[in-house]
Amino acid sequence: MAPHKPLVVTAGEPAGIGPELCLALAREPLPADIVVVSDPEMLRSRAAMLGMDIGIREVAADDIESAADGELRVIPVSFAETPECGKPNPANARALLDGLRLAVKGCMDRRFAGLVTGPLQKSAINDAGIAFTGHTEFLAELTGTALPVMLLVADDLRVALATTHMPLREVPDHITPDGLHAVLDVLLGDLQSRFGIEKPAVVVCGLNPHAGEGGHLGTEDDDIIAPVVADFANDGFDVRGPLPADTAFTPAAGHKDAVLAMYHDQGLPVLKHAGFGHAVNVTLGLPIIRTSVDHGTALDIAGTGKAETGSLIAAIRLAAEMAAR
Repeated sequence: MAPHKPLVVTAGEPAGIGPELCLALAREPLPADIVVVSDPEMLRSRAAMLGMDIGIREVAADDIESAADGELRVIPVSFAETPECGKPNPANARALLDGLRLAVKGCMDRRFAGLVTGPLQKSAINDAGIAFTGHTEFLAELTGTALPVMLLVADDLRVALATTHMPLREVPDHITPDGLHAVLDVLLGDLQSRFGIEKPAVVVCGLNPHAGEGGHLGTEDDDIIAPVVADFANDGFDVRGPLPADTAFTPAAGHKDAVLAMYHDQGLPVLKHAGFGHAVNVTLGLPIIRTSVDHGTALDIAGTGKAETGSLIAAIRLAAEMAAR
């Protein structure tokens, strides 16, 4: 079942592949109506460069008109300088963030059923003098969300993160009982409400190799993670761990609905190996639905026509399913 309202798609970094992925959507059978936030002139220029016969219909955020076949509806946000493929321009950073703000406001006002984001070049935004660590944190700030939780989805594999974008040396200090309780609360709640899983089963990874080896390889697993897992298990939740991360993803571990990894590069390499090209990034804990592609801006192939739409279409499909639910 498709949502009654359109999904809003932000095209992302204009020097990357995001714009051409959005253009390709005009030719794809999609599970929901969409409207794209971007610079219409940039999209027309990219379509001409790639020989794509795509009509661009400019629409207002509060008055989304119907699109014809082969036509893309676009809410216009103009860039300060003309984008060039492969060369991110910090001058356009504020327009990119303005587009995100517009899309989020439309979701908060219930004009859109959910948000699907294309990839951004974080370095270009930071080079513009704007502190930006990623979509997850920025969307949390815009929506007043205390704790966003990053979840990657590839088919039946779901991997959530206890910490997101931070240096590895800082991770142990951020693994706290209160923090883990809060992350598991969000993860279990959204698996139920967003994914329709009545009694979700979650495997929790340890922080250290071999989940600490009984304290010989670190004490965080026994002192922090295990007691939190026990609290949830005692409350009747199907939460197990801490399991060594090198076995938590194997069939023998018996993971079912989600794996909670302690840090970014503990869980995501497994997920991306299993589903790169069709995996989806989901932000849990927000008052809106937000999904995203699982890849970056691919500056090296921007404008070549080699970009594949698999992950973006998967993100739209998952957002539509969550919105319909």
